[in-house]
Amino acid sequence: MVKVPETAASAPLFDYAPAPESRAIVDIRSSYGLFVDGEFVDGQGSSFKTVNPATEEVLSEVAEASDADVDAAVKAARRAHSRVWGRMSGRERAKYLYRIARIIQERAREIAVLETLDNGKPIKESRDVDVPTAAAHFFYYAGWADKLEYAVPGNGAPQSLGVAGQVIPWNFPLLMLAWKIAPALAAGNTVVLKPAETTPLTALLFAEICQQADLPPGVVNIVTGAGATGQALVAHPDVDKVAFTGSTEVGRRIARTVAGTDKKVTLELGGKAANIVFEDAPVDQAVEGIVTGIFFNQGHVCCAGSRLLVQESVAEEVLDRLKRRMATLRVGDPLDKNTDVGAINSAEQLARITELARVGEDEVGTTGGAGRWSPPCDLPERGFWFPPTVFTGVSQAHRIAREEIFGPVLSVLTFRTATEAVEKANNTPFGLSAGVWTEKGSRILWMANQLRAGVVWANTFNKFDPTSPFGGYKESGYGREGGRHGLEGYLK
Repeated sequence: MVKVPETAASAPLFDYAPAPESRAIVDIRSSYGLFVDGEFVDGQGSSFKTVNPATEEVLSEVAEASDADVDAAVKAARRAHSRVWGRMSGRERAKYLYRIARIIQERAREIAVLETLDNGKPIKESRDVDVPTAAAHFFYYAGWADKLEYAVPGNGAPQSLGVAGQVIPWNFPLLMLAWKIAPALAAGNTVVLKPAETTPLTALLFAEICQQADLPPGVVNIVTGAGATGQALVAHPDVDKVAFTGSTEVGRRIARTVAGTDKKVTLELGGKAANIVFEDAPVDQAVEGIVTGIFFNQGHVCCAGSRLLVQESVAEEVLDRLKRRMATLRVGDPLDKNTDVGAINSAEQLARITELARVGEDEVGTTGGAGRWSPPCDLPERGFWFPPTVFTGVSQAHRIAREEIFGPVLSVLTFRTATEAVEKANNTPFGLSAGVWTEKGSRILWMANQLRAGVVWANTFNKFDPTSPFGGYKESGYGREGGRHGLEGYLK
């Protein structure tokens, strides 16, 4: 690492030599089938390519499940539930969950590299956050498997529902899989899971882990494909539970599809979280929380702190320090261990971010110091990239303050009083998360009770733990994942 002269507030303090992680540990097949009844099988539908968003390199050809393929997977899950998994004691189920958790730990480096290749997120996030937290969820729910009567108190041990149809997004492919599968299996259900079409590879690697753990055939089934595959799974009449994480638009369609049935449903949808900084907050700590809140995982986070609300008396100081910190962020090769901001997951998502940023630039204009700002950074020529961006002079009426951008774009608003901060924070159709930065404990408690958000972080942001429930209000969905609450949606 070589220190270079600092010529401006926006200039980087250090120049880092590349520190790439090796791809050699990962063996990607040229093509993948579906994982049904404990085996990889050819699909009856077509296939699609999955690419590395940092280079646009085709990684593999993946089967697209047809309606018949989905039906076969659901039937396999039903057989496994009625004959094996649903009859097995919680103590025996726990052994398999513990085994899966340990295998994830043993293959952590391989999984992390594959996740970064297929998703575009920095390797240090895959390595230090996604994979360890996924293993932790399996360890945690393994401990619940023989204690379900304490999860849902009542007359005797609660019963499993049967077959769970699960649809997960592309922003945290392995972690969302763990959030869904671990509690479902602990509760005695079997699973048919559909990963996102742009990030199927770690789900298919997880299928190999299920084989390695000797999980009974049919307990976990993986069907890959696009929206039609997910729709077939959600609408299948023999699915007892639907769990979905993704956009609010798709969540509405799922709710309409299952209306009138007796299926249990958990929807974890979009967000437009407020990160609220009061004048007494520790500024440097708050700036780190702001950066984590919006630039972690390229802003591809449903609970990202995409709206920064700063008390007027400290707004200028916070913005100056924030811009200085943003100038140190390293954008580039996701496999480089120094990289802070990786590639946007797909060309489609990049187009959406670019369009909303253009709209935001038109909205705020350039008068009175307001406008769009990004630190100087050289973006790679190939792949899908967007620089860390902050908009100042934003009002509640602007689209960038209302719509979920799902990228590394931060909107800055100001407030004078705590009451005004609450009003602005709650002035959104979403209600997934929020952050509060202040040294007053009484203010934290008051704000937490006033904010209509499923999760409120105090003097931190984006902190997750398997023991804590996560979910939202309003257009951010319903139901909870994580903790004891995450079991309730999988039990009668």
